[in-house]
Amino acid sequence: MTMIYVIKIGGNIIDNPDNLKGFLGHFAAIRGHKVLIHGGGKLATQLAEKLNIPQQMVHGRRVTDSQTLDIITMVYAGLINKNIVADLSALGCTSLGVCGADADLILAEKRPVKEVDYGFVGDIKHVRGHTLFEWLSQGISPVISPVSHDGQGQLLNTNADTIASVVATELSTFDSVSLIYCFEKMGVLLDVHDDTSVIPALNEESIEKLKNEGLIHSGMLPKLENAIQTVKNGVESVIIGHADALPDIILGKSGTKISQQ
Repeated sequence: MTMIYVIKIGGNIIDNPDNLKGFLGHFAAIRGHKVLIHGGGKLATQLAEKLNIPQQMVHGRRVTDSQTLDIITMVYAGLINKNIVADLSALGCTSLGVCGADADLILAEKRPVKEVDYGFVGDIKHVRGHTLFEWLSQGISPVISPVSHDGQGQLLNTNADTIASVVATELSTFDSVSLIYCFEKMGVLLDVHDDTSVIPALNEESIEKLKNEGLIHSGMLPKLENAIQTVKNGVESVIIGHADALPDIILGKSGTKISQQ
């Protein structure tokens, strides 16, 4: 079996042209099958401000009304996605930019209203893994933006971390998969003020221990809980690391590796 790399980049990389250019060079250089999933960065917020469309964030998540959904679709599935594909093409990497509505790739349902009405936000029901694998088999690297659809003509804003996890899980039925979350830190840090305090490996037991000690919290905790669930679902490894260190991450020399054991 060969390895499929499913790699997710966050907004902090997209917002910095130099960081994004460096990352895309590393991504294009990966031999074999690879999928890129990207977030949105600050561009959607900046465009909303120019258009005088108020933005509301609840617990770090964007409330997506109809006007905001239009902006997200234009920025995420359009501007960012197509620029990434153009840059990869220039680097000799044949890629295909899509959102979840393309080829019926990601079917989701609108999140039910509970304590908070997040608007047009989607929770994933299904990813067409065989479509992705067919593209990969043809030497095409899918580039996926975080917009899904409900099958009834409605687009939905969908969390990119979750898309990466579900895509990796679906592809693991075809081949071995390594899911890599690239962000601005070298990995999961034991001390958030010390970039050298990277924890090289974690499992469910050690994550729970660090959680109880208060050393893992805030935004990192849901990422790690999501990573544990992903490896339980069949993905060989989940690695969290710095975008600049992607070649070393793939060689097992950098980042934090999350596994079951």
